[in-house]
Amino acid sequence: MPTETKIDRNDPAQLEAGRAILLQQLDEAHATEHALVTNLRAHIAMTPPGSYRESLERHLEETRQQERALAQRIREVGRDRGLLHAAYGVLTTAVGQALVLTKGPLDLVRGGASGEQKLLKNARDEVASEALEIAIYDALEALAHALGDESTAKLAARHRAQEERMLAELRAHIPHLGHAVVQARAGGRPSFEWETAAKSTKSTKRTRSAKPPTAGYESLTASEVVSKLPDYTQAQLRAAVAYERAHRKRATVIERAQALQESEPFDGYDELTAREIAQRLPDAGEPTARRVREYEGRHQRRVEVLETAQRQLSGTSS
Repeated sequence: MPTETKIDRNDPAQLEAGRAILLQQLDEAHATEHALVTNLRAHIAMTPPGSYRESLERHLEETRQQERALAQRIREVGRDRGLLHAAYGVLTTAVGQALVLTKGPLDLVRGGASGEQKLLKNARDEVASEALEIAIYDALEALAHALGDESTAKLAARHRAQEERMLAELRAHIPHLGHAVVQARAGGRPSFEWETAAKSTKSTKRTRSAKPPTAGYESLTASEVVSKLPDYTQAQLRAAVAYERAHRKRATVIERAQALQESEPFDGYDELTAREIAQRLPDAGEPTARRVREYEGRHQRRVEVLETAQRQLSGTSS
């Protein structure tokens, strides 16, 4: 395994160089999210209603929020360094990266391939973009930890969790999109109509009935819902966002629910009781125990889980 290189925070030159690189990486992340907003809009415009489009629409909202959060963090880091630093990453993005991330609008009008083939190609391109973003946030989080910048590290971890969830969704969609390509070609009749897709983007509203995440949810005020959201499972958080978009459209609820969405520490975590999680932790490694402590602290904050995770971490570090 490679040896970890650490920054000497007592060396002013190393510290200043590290902060400059951190700001540069924040700019790169911001530029990437900005470009992906354009890309996702273009892909949504050519995607008919269904689960694939729903994933794209949800992630477009996440990407917009990520772009705003990064711009704010860039301003904060710039102020800390005594710089009047705006979010200029969009202007400094490498030409090659910009071409990769903004080619979606060209795909919309490019002929030759069938609708099914274009959707499959879009999904493959989106997978590559998600992998790029995950790598960007991996590097950003590591550098932020090395510099002791926990605010930036938490932002990077939160964004990476959203990208990892989107990557998993895209990979689940790809087999179905591939089957559609084969069916369209074998049957000699396309199942995808460009005109229908374009019209649906402009005028079609969601017709599926979004159900409330919990009993009695409809009677809660926005502030009451926001106070309860940390106790929701990831499935309930997704249901809350879907319900709000389809019915109440309360921005404060949607934004808070999306901010709490992330990957569980391990599969099935949200379905376990505090006792069941505590019983599994002694056999878990340090990374899992740390992830449990962080996740539980942001969500249900169950004392038994937090104390067990802390004991596990204390034991592995002794």
